[in-house]
Formats: sequence, structure tokens, C-alpha cells
Amino acid sequence: MDIADFFDTFFEEAEELLADMEQHLLELDVDDPDSEQLNAIFRAAHSIKGGAGTFGFSVLQKTTHIFENLLDHARKGELTLRADLVDTFLEAKDIMHEQLDAYRNEEEPNQEAYERICQVLQQIALEEIGQTLEAPATPAPMVTQASKSEPSKSESPEEGETHLLVVLLNVNDKDRTLLVEELEQLGDIQSHSGDDKRYEVVLKGGVSADDIEAVMCFIIEPEQISISTVAADDRAPVPASDVPVPASSPAVEEVVSTADAPSAAPEQSEKSPPKANDKPAKAAPKKAASESSSIRVSVDKVDQIINLVGELIITQSMLDQTVSDLDDQSVGNSSLQNGMSLLQRNARDLQEAVMSIRMIPMEFVFSRFPRVVRDTAGKLNKEIELITEGKSTELDKSLVERITDPLTHLVRNSLDHGIEMPDEREALGKPRVGKLVLSARHQGGNILIEVRDDGAGMDRERLLDKARENGLNVSDAMSDEDVFQLIFAPGFSTAKEVTDVSGRGVGMDVVKRNIQGMGGRVEIQSKKGEGTNTRIVLPLTLAILDGMSIKVGGETFILPLSTVLESLQPAKGDMYAMAGDDVVIKVRDEYLPVIAIHEVLDVENAITDPTKSIAVIVQGEGRRYAMLVDELIGQQQVVVKNLEDNYRKVPGVSAATILGDGSVALILDITGLHRLSRAKKEAGKVTNHPHLAYYKEAEPS
Repeated sequence: MDIADFFDTFFEEAEELLADMEQHLLELDVDDPDSEQLNAIFRAAHSIKGGAGTFGFSVLQKTTHIFENLLDHARKGELTLRADLVDTFLEAKDIMHEQLDAYRNEEEPNQEAYERICQVLQQIALEEIGQTLEAPATPAPMVTQASKSEPSKSESPEEGETHLLVVLLNVNDKDRTLLVEELEQLGDIQSHSGDDKRYEVVLKGGVSADDIEAVMCFIIEPEQISISTVAADDRAPVPASDVPVPASSPAVEEVVSTADAPSAAPEQSEKSPPKANDKPAKAAPKKAASESSSIRVSVDKVDQIINLVGELIITQSMLDQTVSDLDDQSVGNSSLQNGMSLLQRNARDLQEAVMSIRMIPMEFVFSRFPRVVRDTAGKLNKEIELITEGKSTELDKSLVERITDPLTHLVRNSLDHGIEMPDEREALGKPRVGKLVLSARHQGGNILIEVRDDGAGMDRERLLDKARENGLNVSDAMSDEDVFQLIFAPGFSTAKEVTDVSGRGVGMDVVKRNIQGMGGRVEIQSKKGEGTNTRIVLPLTLAILDGMSIKVGGETFILPLSTVLESLQPAKGDMYAMAGDDVVIKVRDEYLPVIAIHEVLDVENAITDPTKSIAVIVQGEGRRYAMLVDELIGQQQVVVKNLEDNYRKVPGVSAATILGDGSVALILDITGLHRLSRAKKEAGKVTNHPHLAYYKEAEPS
């Protein structure tokens, strides 16, 4: 077996350990450090070091070893923690993360960064504890292919020595060969014997039980290994207190648990060695495996299942359409329709169950921001309190990965432009510590993510002045919502000076573009002197869409239900012809641009009389539009198919789906349709609406 098969497991678990390490470092109280947190940070570093050594990642192993030694002094109280030391530890964690990424990409880590952090850690050790932290002289070699033969037995152990008895439980012959070779890397194997159910290895060397556990945790489950210290002359286990395993190690209950075993007594040391069928003693009963069992599955496999379920839903819709066309009164169709109803219900349940596999709690995203806030606030010399709400709210994995960067931009923008300096806040009667809130909650079929601060809020007049300087078409009559949306214009920035945090006018336009690319929208609410609330509305998933089916001519289209606000029958007196071939409709004292879908998408045989059409009021990019359609068919859940991958990019269309009758329906892009409509008018392809006679020729006052 190739040990490279375990690389992905190591990378994933090391990533989790580094994330845990960062969280504990950020929560650490330097004035009164929690020993459990220090132990957890140390164990994370120790486990990563063990795995890095096993897989031959020498630079990561050396870095982690030096860092681990320093953490060991900290947890023993020999190193007094300070805020600047925690910052250095966080920097070391970042470099370890970069090294991990380099190995993941089969590249060599940055040697300069490695030497620099090692020098910094060594300097801390010299200044604080008067010691030098030596890195391992010879890192473990890279192992690429396990030997096919069993290691030969060594001579019998010398008298008076103590060794480690490693018991492998329920490990097949193929995997055991690899594990024994890994143990051989850690020390000298004195003997080994047993079968698939229980295999014993006696190990000689300076290795400790937690060193072995740290390495093996990337290859087998903790419950599959038991480690105890044995006397060399008769292999009788010695008391568990002599085995150096961390008390809170996840494998403690089975790795070393001989405290209440009869063989732990000194007078029993002359008993015969344990038999192959002996069971290791346990300190406490383990919980049932089903309570915490989980498996790691490739995202590609999950996506394949989701795609197949989508095809099943389409097939079920086709069958349902066929059954509905049959004579409802026939006796034979009654049982068929009952079966179809059951199939529809089961298919929907299956779809929801499969979709839930891809759902990830927002905690995965929010956990990154304590570090972002800490570092950014430090650069700005501001005092910030971060509050997170709704961390258990779930979102599709694909969206979680894509929302992180936009959220980071919004958080940094709030810290830089929103929250004032401590002295300024104090002069205004505010607490010196600014408050930044990240929240997430479900709202209908969407998820609502908010970035709120209690800072200065947005200055409407300043935004308008800056927009005029940039040549943007603005007016004093614009609503607050439209004015606040100006910050998303390319190159727009109100920063007085350029810093490494902001001021270059890049970022916010990308934020809006990325969120719209996920089928979402950004809204801003702000009050001068009180703060700003930036709201992101996203669909829960991009694979399934709740849509409104509409008819235009002989074509069926889908409008995302999250964009639909209402529908109404236009009246002649509510429609106005504007200068420049634009048409607007008055809806409750608000004038909305009219988009005739049949004109924009060149659909034939559509209704051209607007008073006989239906106006569907939709929202996109923070604006509202009235779309003229022939007929509303109804709401339905559709499986989204990427049109660009399967055909090509079509302006005004975001994706496609397959209907119950097997036909293809295009899913419309609200903002894309509006841009396409404007482009066609400017190009002269839509020379005014052919039914302008229906509209009032005067502009609305």
C-alpha cells in the first residue's frame, strides 16, 4: 500500500488542527491563561509534527517541533505569555499553514519564511527561558511505497529496560504491513505477532505513547490502537502513570488505560506475557461508535449523487405530467395516480436528504473572522468587539466557499470606514470599543447574512459629492438606498488616504458582482452617527431553485421566486412614455422601469397590448422592475442546469431547467435582462415600444 493514499487525510485533519489552534490562541487570556487551552494548542502542534514526520514533510516537521517546544514551556508556566508573543504564535501558525499548502500542491515550502519564523521562536526562547530550541537533526524520510514483506524480528530485549507494547485491533494484513513499517520509523521493533483481530508490536526507543498516537491518528481510528509500557524482561505492563499521554487525548481511553488492570501491580511482574487473545483494559467505557461516527466523502461524489437525484426529479415530473394527461375517471388510473403521488413525496424527501449533505453551518465561515478582526483592528489602532449570531445556520458548501471573500471585504470596510477611533468614539459618548456583529438566519427560501457595526454610518452628501467627482450620473432626488449602493461602483472610495486596508477603490464592486453571481443581492441600511447594516440575501443552494413559471408567446420561462415581489394587471393610466424610449409603470407612487420580455428576447406571437399582459414586479441589484408576461403558470421547484457549460453564455439568462414535458425552460436573470434591454435600445434594435400609443406621453412629475 502506498502511504501517499493517506496524504489527503493528513492534509484535512492538519487543516482542522491549525484552525483549532488559531481559535484557542485568539481566545487565550494572556493574564490568566487557561491550561486546557494551552494543552489543546500543544496537542495540535504535536499531532501535526508527528504526521509531518511520517509523511516526510521535513520543513513542516522542523517548524512545528520548535513551535511545540516553546508551547511546552508555556503550558508548564516556564514562559510568561504576552499579547506580542500570542501574535508571534499566530504568525507561526500562518507559516505552518503555508507550508501545509505547499506540500498539498507538491511544492517546496518557502525557505526564507521558515528560517525567519524559526529564528524568531529561537530568540523568544533565549530571551524568555534562556534555552535553545533544537529542531530534529534528521527528519523522517519520505515513504512512498510500503514493503511487501514483514519486518524481521529483532533479538530479545535486554533485561531491565522498558518498552512500549503497541496493540493493533481489527487491522487487516495489508494495512498492518504499512503500520508496522511506520512504527519501525519511530523505534526498534523487538517482536511482533498476532492476527487481524489483535496484533502486538513491542517497540524499543525513545519514542513516547503520544508520539505514536499522533502519527497513527492519520492512518487508523483511535479505538484501533492500544499502547502500554512493558518491562523488557517479561513484557508485563507497568502502571499507566508512566505512560506520557495527554489527559484529554481523544484516544486516551484505549491508548493507555491500564490503571485498573491487575497486571499494573509490581508484584505481578513475573506473570507470563499477555496472550494474543487478551483484551486491553479500559479506564472507562467508550460511547457507542454510532454517536459520533462519520465518514469523509469526496465532494465530487456528493455532487454526482445530487446530479442523479436531479435527473430523478426531472423523470418524476415527466411521469407526473403523463399521468395527469390521462383520463382521471378510469379505474386503472386511480392506483397509478396514488403511486405517482407517493413517488413524488419520496423523491422530494430524497432530494432534501441529499441536499442536506452539502449543507455546512455558517460557523465554518464565521470562525475565520476573529483573526481578521484582530489583525485589522491592530493595524488601525482600533478596539473592536466581534459578535457572531446564528452560527448553526446552514448554507450549501459551494456558497460557503464563495461567500468568504465578499464577507471579508465587508468586514474590513466596516472596521476601516465604519467604526471610529477610540478617542473619537469616547468624545461622541460612545464606548471606546466598537461593536461588529456577524449574523446569519434563514428567511423563507433564502439565507440572510448581515454585517452590522455601531460606527459613524454613511454620509449621504459625501457619497453624492464623491460620485460627482467620479463622473457618475447622480441626483439629489435619489433615494437613500440608491445612494448607498454607490459604494459598489468600480473605483469608488471615500477614503482620505490609501492604506494597506483600503482606499484604492477596489473590492466593493467585486463583492457585489460575486454575490450576484451566486444568485443573491446586497442591501445597505445606514444611519449617520449610529452605524451601518449590510445585508446579503442568498439562495440556500444553487442546485435546486424555487421558481415562478411564466408564459411569453409559445415559450415558458422561469423567474427565481426569491426575486418575485408581486404581480398585477397594468392599467393604461399607470404607464408613461419617457424620453429615450423608456417606459415606466406607476405602482403605489413608485415608478418602475418596464421590461417587455418578448421584445428583449425576440419571442414571437406574444401579447403586445400591455393592458392585456401581466406585470410581474421583480427585484434585482437593489432595484425593482416590472416585467411584462403573457401568463403566470405557477410555482414549482426546478433542477438548475448550467447553460454556459452545456451550451454557451446567453445574455439575460442565468441557467436552464428541464420541465415535466421534457422541454427546456430558460431561467431568467433579472439584472441581465435589464442590461440587455438597455443595450438593444442604444443599438437601435428596439426602436421604441410598438405599443407606445397605450402610454401617456407626458413624463411623470
